[in-house]
Amino acid sequence: MILSRALRPNVVNAAKISASSTRSKHTLPDLPYDYNALEPVISHEIMQLHHQKHHATYVNTLNQTEEKIHEAQAKGNLKEVISLQQALKFNGGGHINHSIFWTNLSKDGGEPTGELLSAINRDFGSLENLQKQLSTASVGVQGSGWGWLGYCPKQKKLKITTCANQDPLEPTTGMIPLFGIDVWEHAYYLQYKNVRPDYVNAIWKIANWKNITERYNNATKK
Repeated sequence: MILSRALRPNVVNAAKISASSTRSKHTLPDLPYDYNALEPVISHEIMQLHHQKHHATYVNTLNQTEEKIHEAQAKGNLKEVISLQQALKFNGGGHINHSIFWTNLSKDGGEPTGELLSAINRDFGSLENLQKQLSTASVGVQGSGWGWLGYCPKQKKLKITTCANQDPLEPTTGMIPLFGIDVWEHAYYLQYKNVRPDYVNAIWKIANWKNITERYNNATKK
């Protein structure tokens, strides 16, 4: 049967919608270590809950939100698309932030060296000063959020900042994330209770400087 010209555009649009609806979904990344690998700084129980429950929920909700946006776009429902943007930002940011966070941690993360260490000394005076400033900023986050060491391409320097909730660093500030400290209560409360400073200060013992260095080197090449 030959389709009339009037029907062809609808068939083409339907085909596009069908093809795009088969796009690949976001998936929960595997941890690069066992759940007990970061003890005693972060317990097995926290790591398992944090990864399997919290991060997994961000991924699942992100996929659901993107599907709803896709359906709303297909219907030309701009109001619905706009109303879903906050959920997209929150869950997309949660997925991005945690995917960075897992790789930022290691039982044997080494120490900063080379160009990264030179940049730390240039921009903060010393590694100790960097740690103090980022720890202070992270502890001072009101409610839930993240403390970040990032690279600012415009100024070509390292900077410290914080983001509320799950706001992703680069889309929010333009800075490229190098090292993030998750200060949502689910990241530490089972072990450190309400003493956030103890958790933030302890996390430096498992900072993965190999990963941070790799991120810095990639950021400065852009």
